[in-house]
Amino acid sequence: MAKKNAKPKNPRTRAIVSLVAILVVVAVCGYVALFGIGKGTMVNYLKPWGEAISLGLDLRGGVYTVYAAENDGSEEFETKMSSTVSILTSRLTRQGFTEATVTRQGADRIRVEIPNVSDPNEILRIIGTPAQLYFVDENGENILEGAMIKNAQAAQDENGLPCVAFELNDEGAKRFAEATAANIGKTISITLDGETISAPTVNSVITGGKGQITGNFTADEAKNLATLILSGALPLNLTQLEVSAISATLGVEALDKAILAGAIGVALVMLFMLLRYRLCGLVADIALTIYVMIVVLLLALTGAQLTLPGVAGIILGIGMAVDANVVIFERIREEMSVGRPLASSIKMGFSHALSAIIDANVTTVIAAVVLYAFGTGSIRGFALTLGISVITSMFTAIFITHKLLDIFADFGIKNQKLYVR
Repeated sequence: MAKKNAKPKNPRTRAIVSLVAILVVVAVCGYVALFGIGKGTMVNYLKPWGEAISLGLDLRGGVYTVYAAENDGSEEFETKMSSTVSILTSRLTRQGFTEATVTRQGADRIRVEIPNVSDPNEILRIIGTPAQLYFVDENGENILEGAMIKNAQAAQDENGLPCVAFELNDEGAKRFAEATAANIGKTISITLDGETISAPTVNSVITGGKGQITGNFTADEAKNLATLILSGALPLNLTQLEVSAISATLGVEALDKAILAGAIGVALVMLFMLLRYRLCGLVADIALTIYVMIVVLLLALTGAQLTLPGVAGIILGIGMAVDANVVIFERIREEMSVGRPLASSIKMGFSHALSAIIDANVTTVIAAVVLYAFGTGSIRGFALTLGISVITSMFTAIFITHKLLDIFADFGIKNQKLYVR
């Protein structure tokens, strides 16, 4: 005997379950965002999103400086610039400034930012003081010092394997030839600020001031070791162009004002959407709340640094999200005005609005990508948050808003005047 077909679920019941599930997820995510989860328990602690997001120099306070590198006209200038950035980053990290950032600015400039530092001379001391690099024999005697090293770079040995090739000045070449002759079969350690970074064994006498460090290196390991060896002296001469200190108090005030302005703006936008579009406005407000949470979550997960222009990028993204909803609701109203039923109006309205939404958002994303690729400092922070915000706004408009409108339609609210004016 054939089984009877299962009776389809009541659309109203399905709508209630879906809406409750969405609201519960939003509430849980909001709690985690504000208070974190797992603190004091055996599981990993997930920080509140506000603590997980790294603040930029303009919001936290600190010091920044811009240097111009002397272009020596050689073909290796680009390589030397990259090495200089790596060396400066290594110096700052070894000094305990793990959140410091060193970035290229234009063709021949380098920007250094150190948060939580009030004295500009601190940067000058760190950058101007070369690292203490030595080649040391097994008796603890210094054979070479960093100033004697002319160059070091990743290369390949005779077997095609990664190695580090180095070149010494005349004094270093003479001393190293004598040291290798006296230490064949023994190790000569390379120390950086008292820490051993490599301990190769001498296989033969090295004359002429050029040698190789071989071993089971990967290409990246060879490159990193070469950078560390060079850190005793910078490959390029740097001239300081500007230096500025931002107080922590000014940074906190800027952040507080930015958050207040953003909160007021979002609240006014939500109120406008409710008054103008009624139930559709309520849907837009829920989608906007989800949008803000997704953006903050992505900033926390990606470790993006939030700057004051970055906050402006988020607020601009909110405007894009609202604009997408306005386009959708106006298209839905047009469909209703010609007598289409609610469900059909929602479907057709989204269909007609989709191309305009995608075009507007994609062009903005392209602009954000260009700004991020060619910009520096706070410009890149703005570009990153703008890109994240616009992509998220497009997702919430196309999927979240559509789903919420379908849920409200399944509730059986057919009075079209409740949706739009």
